[in-house]
Amino acid sequence: MAGIDKRIAVLVSWSKTGDRKQRTKPGRDAFLARFEREVDPEGVLPVEERRRRAELAKRAYMLRLAKRSAQVRKKG
Repeated sequence: MAGIDKRIAVLVSWSKTGDRKQRTKPGRDAFLARFEREVDPEGVLPVEERRRRAELAKRAYMLRLAKRSAQVRKKG
């Protein structure tokens, strides 16, 4: 029963959110920061180059996830 209550609370919360993009910005920023640290652990690259490489690393990560998902669905 707790699971359904949590889902209800989440939906109510999102229904009261005016700017969904702003609400999720901290999480998206933290996720991208992970890839920025991966591609430039010493922090020596210019900001724009680090961001560009981080976006590419994130895309590769997402493609690996999609590939694994497809493989699991194919087996299932």
